[in-house]
Amino acid sequence: MSDERGTNSLASDTRKHMPIYLSRVFVVLLFLAASVPTLAQHSQHERGSHGNPRDLKAYLETLDDPARDREQKPSQVIEALGIKPGMAVADLGSGSGYFTRRFVEAVTETGRVYAVDVEPEMLDYVKESIVHMHIPSTVEFVLARPDNPKLPFESVDLIFICNTFHHLENRPTYFEHLKSALKPGGRIAIVDFYHDDRSGDLGFSKQHLVPRETVLEEMGKGGYKLAREHTFLPRQYFLEFVPAERT
Repeated sequence: MSDERGTNSLASDTRKHMPIYLSRVFVVLLFLAASVPTLAQHSQHERGSHGNPRDLKAYLETLDDPARDREQKPSQVIEALGIKPGMAVADLGSGSGYFTRRFVEAVTETGRVYAVDVEPEMLDYVKESIVHMHIPSTVEFVLARPDNPKLPFESVDLIFICNTFHHLENRPTYFEHLKSALKPGGRIAIVDFYHDDRSGDLGFSKQHLVPRETVLEEMGKGGYKLAREHTFLPRQYFLEFVPAERT
């Protein structure tokens, strides 16, 4: 009898404390549920697999900020490159299409532009922006691999690479293979930020930037020589290369 009374007493105590226990469990579960979106949102502000911010749309809109023109000098860049109607130009690492759209205007409908990027969302953004230009054009959108831009054989007069060189890996090998995409007389133009004080405050670490001298060295290993250098960009070097075997 004493065991039965003890059991009944224990059961009664358990029933009395059960609502309190359940309410505490419910509060804990609510806290955990609320924490999951917070953690997810935090991860979305981290860098993606190709070094770009996870919020690509906001990033692309930043790249297209008209205030960028002041130091990027896009019209002067196009003029310095001598881009003419009928030419074929590849914008390797096209990003927001900041230069892609300008190449479309420069080569006109008689030329061809390749927008090349490893991010599908970026290519979609560029495609939509070119549609809104409402001008006839021939543009190909190439979803590249990190080690292969997938440009056709002897397809372009110019490969333009702005603020992308420092993202590439195994660069001498990459550019050695890229040579096959150039038409006879073709060239590669590289624009990227100085790794030192000349580039000013970029809003990100300069640790991964590539010094101009390293670009010259690596392009030499890839089979190129410096053909021309432009110095009008205040925060970036601007180099043109041609295959080294060209006389």
